[in-house]
Amino acid sequence: MGRVPLEDNYNDVIAKAQTGLGIDDADLARRAQVPAAAIASLKAGNFDEYTARRIASHLRLNRDALVQLAQKKWYPQQPLFPTGFMAFNTPLADMTVNSYIIWDDRTRHAAIFDTGATCEPMLELISSERLSVRYIFLTHTHEDHIADLPRLVAETKGEVWASSREPSAFPGAKTFEENAFFHVGPLSVKTLFTWGHSVGGTSYYITGLSWPVAVTGDSIFASSMGGGKVSYADAYENNLKKIMTLPNDTVLACGHGPLTTVAQERRNNPFFVR
Repeated sequence: MGRVPLEDNYNDVIAKAQTGLGIDDADLARRAQVPAAAIASLKAGNFDEYTARRIASHLRLNRDALVQLAQKKWYPQQPLFPTGFMAFNTPLADMTVNSYIIWDDRTRHAAIFDTGATCEPMLELISSERLSVRYIFLTHTHEDHIADLPRLVAETKGEVWASSREPSAFPGAKTFEENAFFHVGPLSVKTLFTWGHSVGGTSYYITGLSWPVAVTGDSIFASSMGGGKVSYADAYENNLKKIMTLPNDTVLACGHGPLTTVAQERRNNPFFVR
């Protein structure tokens, strides 16, 4: 998989914060003491550092991180996994979506997280590595993340699992509560409810690989976070308390965009740099 672009630009971050906090352009202009036209121009892609810095704190965004994002001065360093973990980035309409697989080298047992737009590349890996899929975990049930679920189940016979807050309509799918544990050989998978983008968004904290991993779905992205379609406040708090408190070296396997780590997001994510 080649270099995956960041999911959001600086104007996407501004729009998500504005929408989530319920602050329109006129209100933001009044608070930041800048012309509303300057904000509209900024959001249209005409970057102006002065305006960006003026509005950032009123949107609870870190000024320096927002400017860095706009100036394209940072991209997360990618962690290396010798074995047992693979990411897939597949195109869907005008975007791309990620899915992931983990496995135990000894037993060849595996678990999948979401399906991507197509599971074809994942099926090729499963065949070449002679893996036996035990679980198919869903981060949430938005269509882009479950687009190829029927084929994935038919080909792998894996059990489908999703949050009790957002059950899957797929026949035979099972549900879990928060802090449930699953095991794939020596690998441990813990469920964390990180709703807000969706009603039952779930992150999966995995230990036993070269690095701890959190598969986050659309809860958080490199330099951004998912929009709070259900509740921006809950999305933000769940990210802050359940993802950003994980160990620094935890790899964040996001629903869109590149891999990142907790440490890198603490230093570079406009929503979470303090």
